[in-house]
Amino acid sequence: MSEQDASETASPLAEYKAILRAVIDSRPSGTRQRLAEAIGKNRSFISQIINPAYPTPIPLQHLETIFHICHFSPHEQQGFLAAYRAAHPGRLEEAETQRPMRRLVVELPDFGDAALNAHADRIITGVARGITALISANENKDESDPGAKP
Repeated sequence: MSEQDASETASPLAEYKAILRAVIDSRPSGTRQRLAEAIGKNRSFISQIINPAYPTPIPLQHLETIFHICHFSPHEQQGFLAAYRAAHPGRLEEAETQRPMRRLVVELPDFGDAALNAHADRIITGVARGITALISANENKDESDPGAKP
């Protein structure tokens, strides 16, 4: 192993990616695909976020979905979050001060075509993100207008 490989392996980013990879590798076949569908990304994105050699960070908004789909144990989740905090100082704490989120499960028909199903999933995810953006924009507008009513 070269010095560069050793330093990449030792980085907190590589550490949490290695934890995620180990968890996914220990789960049933198809977990990567289910995770990709749940977060509205391609399976290649999952390959990037679990590969310690890639610098692509795992977006904060996907953590809960990852924990849910991959069935992280409390011990696995603690180790992952400790490495995530080390790799991205303050990011988790910043998210914890934001509006709490809730999970809504929506059942859709199976269109009998993987591409159509993925497209429908992206539409629903986009609507949810749009609603979240509206709430954030409204909160920022209220903060910028001292005379606005709560």
